[in-house]
Amino acid sequence: MKLTVGIFLAAALVLASGGADAEGTSDLTLFSISKSENRNQVVYAIRVDAACRPAGPAPVHAYWQNFEQGPTNTSPLLWIEQPAYGMASQQVESDGQVRIRLRPLPERPIVVRTERSGDACLARAATTVSATAVILYNIHAKLKRLFGIESVTLSGRQVETGAIVHETLKP
Repeated sequence: MKLTVGIFLAAALVLASGGADAEGTSDLTLFSISKSENRNQVVYAIRVDAACRPAGPAPVHAYWQNFEQGPTNTSPLLWIEQPAYGMASQQVESDGQVRIRLRPLPERPIVVRTERSGDACLARAATTVSATAVILYNIHAKLKRLFGIESVTLSGRQVETGAIVHETLKP
């Protein structure tokens, strides 16, 4: 499996965390990547319209949640961070699903689905962990002291039972 200096994906079924913007769109958190280096995380989110459908041709995006600087501090990914945390591809399907592949693990596709539940929009990112269909909720990268990754642990909840499933990958 291809692992790079970044880490991979995690996902959860989540409610929209903020209100709609002036265009009537809002972001739903999909999953985040944590690392052993500090508390900061890369958060992946999907932008949806008022009907909870993916907004635009590239609705999934990533940004830094800078917990080291405060609970609400965020910043965009830099171009130099794209190989580690960026997306290799994303495609909005005719049924509204979004298929993405992350650069660190392009052989493990992620399918993002959105839906309305009452007054809220929901989103989830599904993939496989330990050959089991899961909704991912965390990826944790254990970094080496100087450079590189010692291991990456993907964690998700099994689709049918909700049981937690882990898989540790080593470069």
